[in-house]
Amino acid sequence: MTLETKEKNLLLKGIAEGQSIAEGTEFLRTLGNTPPSEMTPTKLGKEAQKLERLHKNVKVKVLGETEIKKLKMGSFLAVSNGSEHEPKFIIVEFNNGKKGEKPTVLVGKGITFDSGGLSIKPAEHMLNMKFDMLGGATVLGSIYAAAKLNIKKNIVGLVPTCENMPGGKAYRPDDIVTAMNGKTIEVKNTDAEGRLILCDALVYASKYKPKEVIDLATLTGACVVAIGEERSGLFSQDEKIVEKLTRSADSVGELLWRLPLGEEYSEAMKSEIADYQNIGKTRYAGASTAAAFLEFFTDYPWAHIDLSGSYTAGKMHPWLHGGANGFGVQTMVEYLNT
Repeated sequence: MTLETKEKNLLLKGIAEGQSIAEGTEFLRTLGNTPPSEMTPTKLGKEAQKLERLHKNVKVKVLGETEIKKLKMGSFLAVSNGSEHEPKFIIVEFNNGKKGEKPTVLVGKGITFDSGGLSIKPAEHMLNMKFDMLGGATVLGSIYAAAKLNIKKNIVGLVPTCENMPGGKAYRPDDIVTAMNGKTIEVKNTDAEGRLILCDALVYASKYKPKEVIDLATLTGACVVAIGEERSGLFSQDEKIVEKLTRSADSVGELLWRLPLGEEYSEAMKSEIADYQNIGKTRYAGASTAAAFLEFFTDYPWAHIDLSGSYTAGKMHPWLHGGANGFGVQTMVEYLNT
């Protein structure tokens, strides 16, 4: 083989890889940009099932309300109660690595519309709440690209998806809900709902005995206040995951910034009448206290990415586009492929 032929083959391979990642990103963006009256939990589940067409080793299950109740995901179900749309729990398994190899599990927040529930948002803050499922869409887009690239890893995607609405059956401030692991949570604010659906998914992730778990979520406005609109917050006490995620993001031109976890944030999330509460005892450090809440439900190497600052943008950059900008797929593919 001549040098010219080798260079041509490398070029063609690079083009094919770039196209696969672009398709995964576009899949994410299409999910996110679909109007919320159309992009219901049921619709998101049906879109996830399309991933099975990409690779023989992709299997998708979409659990409905009855099955979620059997799993005792009381925290997740509480959030969904106010909506007429049934919650779904999307499970995507891409077993393309060695048999018995521990998987990387990606968990994504899938709130298809967030009104704030009974702690209702002001009108101006309700705009763009169709994007509150972009953590889940990032998980699905990342597995889309991984399947197209035939990445030789075992990867699991978990997306709890529902609406957060103020209906007559909506959960209330002062309610106490019970997560899948039996831990109780005092509801202080129904607009802190993302962590309540994610905690049950994080407990479920344990069944895979994972190598690592990374969750992605448009979780807190506090993260935007802390680091602005062009970076995503990264939280983890596992130095190897932090180093690899940061390197992966830097290499593809997406931006992560590590924010702190620690005992002070964990203490702020402990309740006097339940195990935990869903917002901190003060209004400060909201991104870190939210991450600390999620950490209570992990027993494996774990990282949390708060997408709230960089999921959408009014101004354009090479890594930030208008509407649902597709942030995260390139980083996750680089992470999974190295």
